[in-house]
Amino acid sequence: MNNKSILIIDDDNNIRKIAGIALSRIGKWHIYEANSGLNGLALAQTEIPDCILLDIMMPNISGVEIYHKLQANPLTKAIPVIFITAKVQKHEITNYLNLGVWGVITKPFDPLKLPGEIQNILNSNRIGQSVK
Repeated sequence: MNNKSILIIDDDNNIRKIAGIALSRIGKWHIYEANSGLNGLALAQTEIPDCILLDIMMPNISGVEIYHKLQANPLTKAIPVIFITAKVQKHEITNYLNLGVWGVITKPFDPLKLPGEIQNILNSNRIGQSVK
């Protein structure tokens, strides 16, 4: 049995539900959900998930701002963050990756492929990281 956990932070209920079902049933992830960036920050600190799927465009506080807050906190700094966004211009994706996120998944996504996409992003980033 897989003990991996993922926190989905997205203000869109449908995105959270579709991603959650795909990741739990196909990917065998334990799912945490947050409907806002601030709720996501709180959950990230209490649950310490293995990965965070973070929407960029949310009301009140953007995913980029949440990412910076996660990076500033010693409890959440090491959690891999993958942005999920409808903003898919090449320069935007490059800017997001330059922030230090592990990857970017574009909306709309294929729910059947989502668990594999996330696992591929995590695997390719782990290969490139040095052991401390």
